[in-house]
Amino acid sequence: MSMPFYVSPEQQMKDKADYARKGIARGRSVVVLQYDDGILFVADNPSRALHKISEIYDRMAFAAVGKYNEFENLRQAGVRYADVNGYMYDRRDVTARGLANAYATTLGTVFTEMNKPYEVELVVAELGEDASSDQIYRLTFDGSVADEHGYVAMGGQADQVAAGLQEHYEEGLSLARALRLGVRALERQDADRHLEAEQLEVAVLDRNRTHRLFRRLPPARIRALLEEAGAGSAQAESGAEAGAESGDATAE
Repeated sequence: MSMPFYVSPEQQMKDKADYARKGIARGRSVVVLQYDDGILFVADNPSRALHKISEIYDRMAFAAVGKYNEFENLRQAGVRYADVNGYMYDRRDVTARGLANAYATTLGTVFTEMNKPYEVELVVAELGEDASSDQIYRLTFDGSVADEHGYVAMGGQADQVAAGLQEHYEEGLSLARALRLGVRALERQDADRHLEAEQLEVAVLDRNRTHRLFRRLPPARIRALLEEAGAGSAQAESGAEAGAESGDATAE
């Protein structure tokens, strides 16, 4: 007679967490950054049909990494949540905090009660009247929620991407500079990787718009912004060099 196989609850949870982390790391990263006029979302994603970044409501957006069918189900549930609450109560009652709590409950329940956890990581963002009132929540596969500020990197080689953001991020970046920083950070996943506009999925929550603040950026606009940021960076470097030469001449 064989003995029943026993796995402790602690080991079960550890195995589930390891499984989810490995699944999430197999994909490509997404970064979310605050810039001077809003919140920017940049995904390493050449697909024009399978979006990692989506609108949820008037001032809210969603970004995800991991298994597409799992996070797409969550996105659809988030849209329904926002629509129902906005219809029953008031559009102003639909908040990123409320949606993050709803997602946390779902993810936590799946993680503890199902054999297979969701292999997903999410960001729910809401644009405020100014940068200080923006809300960015990061949710992991087990339902944990973190309140983020400035920037977030998730999926793929997230630690390398986050290190690139940490080195160069500063408050009040222009859209062009924020996009360039996000792309450079994503390129750190591979030593020789260069991301073209067509390989990127980019969207913003733009404070300058009214009502629906979410908009996707087409490849032509992405390319123009990256060229603008590159030109600005080159001018800054030449200005710094000229200043150094002037200083040397004065010293002589």
